[in-house]
Amino acid sequence: MLRSSGWAVASGYRHYSIQEVAFSFNGGKDSTVLLHLLRAGYFLHREEQSCSNGVLTDFPIRTIYFESSSAFPEINLFTYDTAKTYGLQLDIIRTDFKSGLEALLKANPIRAIFLGVRIGDPTAVGQEQFSPSSPGWPPFMRVNPILDWSYRDVWAFLLTCKVQYCSLYDKGYTSIGSIYDTVPNSLLSVSNSSKKEFKPAYLLPDGRLERAGRVKRISSSDTRFSAVNNGVDSEDSHRNRMFTASVIGVGDEILFGTVEDQLGPSLCRKLHSIGWLTSQTAVVRNDIDSVAEAVERCKSTNDMVFLYGGVGPLHSDVTIAGVAKAFGVRLAPDEEFEEYLRHLIGDHCTGDRNEMAQLPEGITELLHHEKLSVPLIKCQNIITLSATNVTELDKQWDCLIELLGSDGCLVKMEPYSSKQLTTNLTDVETAQPLSKLCLDFPDLYIGCFRKSREGPLVISFEGKDPTRIKAAVEALCKKFHPGAFSEVN
Repeated sequence: MLRSSGWAVASGYRHYSIQEVAFSFNGGKDSTVLLHLLRAGYFLHREEQSCSNGVLTDFPIRTIYFESSSAFPEINLFTYDTAKTYGLQLDIIRTDFKSGLEALLKANPIRAIFLGVRIGDPTAVGQEQFSPSSPGWPPFMRVNPILDWSYRDVWAFLLTCKVQYCSLYDKGYTSIGSIYDTVPNSLLSVSNSSKKEFKPAYLLPDGRLERAGRVKRISSSDTRFSAVNNGVDSEDSHRNRMFTASVIGVGDEILFGTVEDQLGPSLCRKLHSIGWLTSQTAVVRNDIDSVAEAVERCKSTNDMVFLYGGVGPLHSDVTIAGVAKAFGVRLAPDEEFEEYLRHLIGDHCTGDRNEMAQLPEGITELLHHEKLSVPLIKCQNIITLSATNVTELDKQWDCLIELLGSDGCLVKMEPYSSKQLTTNLTDVETAQPLSKLCLDFPDLYIGCFRKSREGPLVISFEGKDPTRIKAAVEALCKKFHPGAFSEVN
């Protein structure tokens, strides 16, 4: 990813002089990524030209900013602060994009413009890393270094490099347009908040839903946000709010292929049945650091994290210690839990077995249920399951639903509706229409798979609103000849 982007940046600098290139900056996350790639590329370019003193203070490439009265104040502020911080030569254009571009290219010898366009953007259709401008536009080369980056790639770069980005992204905005067509993404809504609050954009579990914060105004004269958020009614935002969970298995035996993991897939199905999204699954080594790293990574980006495996008196049972390390607390004896263990295993509760009663200090809650001989362990939003097979998991899950469903921790949401179509069309024939369909229906999960290389293509639709699924299916069928798709019962 970075190598391909670096090549595009370096090629742009080699093919055009500094006076012949420009950078279109709009204050958004994508162009912020591109800014830092261009700065790094320019530093390397100067070294190649043997004119670098090792310090990059200013960025001499002409930077274009189209200022609009409908732009968010936060975007304007971030843009001007960024220009000051990095010494950008900012050309502020206050006309429409095409007219402003025509005037700029007429007055300056610009032949190429670096753009922060990514696949999935409406303007990205048919573009490559180097693409001439469209017919009817002033002639210039569009250079798209991050064309192949995903939503997750963008945030991985920004967070890893610890660079500043627009503050709106910390308030639930995931794709920023104008003040008239952009709202916080309802999928990031914080359900237990007394006031309307949202998680940061980088916690969006599925990058395909990036543009779910774009609204469609009912009429051009209505400047209020009385709109349908890409099919998600704002009044039903809590009902449609996306709860996410991670599932982490602990066991070398799974990684070695000795044992087939059945608990992970079963947990995913259970979460799906109550309308939750499993954002990721993982299996880690029987190692305290491995467990701690996985828990640390997942606990702040999900509503709940479920752990299974690695619970007991054996040397390989390190799950609880890993949870404690992830939270930075020590293991301490829990008299209540030890009493349960003593009742379960009698006088054998000595030596190493007594260590089973040591739990993460200050963050542990024991979940009692009459059907469970030993309570389940909850550490904030981490649930540690002791099940060793699917039957035991079924029992513990039912108890969890009873215990946590009432207090909102494991609330049952609107269930998913689904539909599957099969077709003998090729992947090439269906690729572009399906990509467009994902943009038109960002609130749905549209997936494709084949059970065998020679078998039919299966297209699956998942979502909370059956009418949206029906609309998506009809929209896809209209793009092809009648009978191209068959519905799977």
